[in-house]
Amino acid sequence: MEDAGDTVPASVGAILVAHFPLAPGQWLPAHSHTHHQLAWTRSGVLGIGVADDYWVLPPNRALWVPAGVVHRTGATRDAVLGSLYLDPERCGVDWAEPTPVGVDGLLAHLIEYLGRDDLADAARLRAEGVVLDLLRPLPVTPLEVPHPSDDRVRAVANALLRDPADGRSLEVHARAVGVSRRTMTRLFVQNTGMNFERWRTHLRLRAALPLLAEGRPVSHVAHAVGYTTASAFLAAFRRTLGTSPRRYLKGDLTPAGSAEGDDGDEGE
Repeated sequence: MEDAGDTVPASVGAILVAHFPLAPGQWLPAHSHTHHQLAWTRSGVLGIGVADDYWVLPPNRALWVPAGVVHRTGATRDAVLGSLYLDPERCGVDWAEPTPVGVDGLLAHLIEYLGRDDLADAARLRAEGVVLDLLRPLPVTPLEVPHPSDDRVRAVANALLRDPADGRSLEVHARAVGVSRRTMTRLFVQNTGMNFERWRTHLRLRAALPLLAEGRPVSHVAHAVGYTTASAFLAAFRRTLGTSPRRYLKGDLTPAGSAEGDDGDEGE
C-alpha cells in the first residue's frame, strides 16, 4: 500500500486529508511528496524515519514533513495514518525541516472535520485557517541512529537492530566478524560518528520509545531493550535526551532533576 505521494488531487483550499490503515510492523516504502505532509494517528503509534533520524508519534503528536523530503512511515500496532497534505504555495507554513507538532483535542477534531467530503467551500477554508493557526512546533529532537556502510560494522549493527537487548560486548561482536576490538572501535566511529556504546544506547532508546508511547511499564520496556533495571534505563534516557520518558513523549523538555519531578516515570 502507498500513500498519496505525488498524486495529491486538487482541493478548494490548501489542505487535503487522507487516511491509510497500517498493520502492526507495516512500513510504507521510502517516498516523498510534492506537498507538505502532517502525519498523525488518532490511535496507535506511528514511526517516521528521515535518513538516520527517527520520530515516534503517539496521538498527541504529529510530524510536519516538508515537500520533497524522503521518509518512511510505519506503525508499531494497528493505526490509521491521518495525512494532511498542504499545498506549499497556499498554506502559509514553510518549515524546511521535519518538525514535531503538538496535537490537542481541537486540532485532532479539525483534522477529522477536514476529512469530510460534504463540507461547503467556505466552511472548509475557515477550518483550514484554524488548523494553520494551531500548528505549533514542539522542542523535541529525533534520535539519530546512523547506518554504517562498512560490511563488518553493518553486521554488528544489524545484530543489534534485530535484538536491541543483545548484551554482547564490542569485543565479542568484533570477534564474530573477524576483527579485533581495536579495529572495530575505530570502524564504528568512522562509520557512525559515535562510539559503540553511544550508538547502542541510541538504538535501544529508539526501540523503547514506541513501547513507552503505547503505555508499557518502564520496567518492561527496560528489560525489552537490554537494561537490567528500570533505573538504569531511566538514567540512560535522561543522560541522552535530557528529560524523562513521559516528558519527552509529551514534548516537554524540562531538564531532568528539576523541581517538578519526573511525573512518576519510575513507577510506571
